Amino acid sequence: MDVRIKRVYEAPEESDGFRILTDRLWPRGISKVKAELGVWEKAIAPSPELRKWFNHEPEKYEEFKEKYLAELFANEETPRFVELVKEKLTEGPVTLLFGAKDCEHNQAVVLSEFLRGK
Repeated sequence: MDVRIKRVYEAPEESDGFRILTDRLWPRGISKVKAELGVWEKAIAPSPELRKWFNHEPEKYEEFKEKYLAELFANEETPRFVELVKEKLTEGPVTLLFGAKDCEHNQAVVLSEFLRGK
């Protein structure tokens, strides 16, 4: 499964394949044209409450991951999202985009692990 993660602020590359923004809020300072998105999947992003609680603090990451996975399993949009990713993977890579500065502790990392288990 060729699911990749990348900061939305990094330049799009052909090797990214289908690009999915996984943030609920639009990232500051980047235009929709420059982002070159296939789709913006804000419905599968962490809830505003979870995002605010986590605040991208690495020491909270493991608990954030557990809570976010619970949200994904309860989210009625998750099956549609999984099917979209599976469909796009038949055409090439899928890149999950995120805006956070921390490339190791964010929802795209959790989503990529979640998708690998599907």
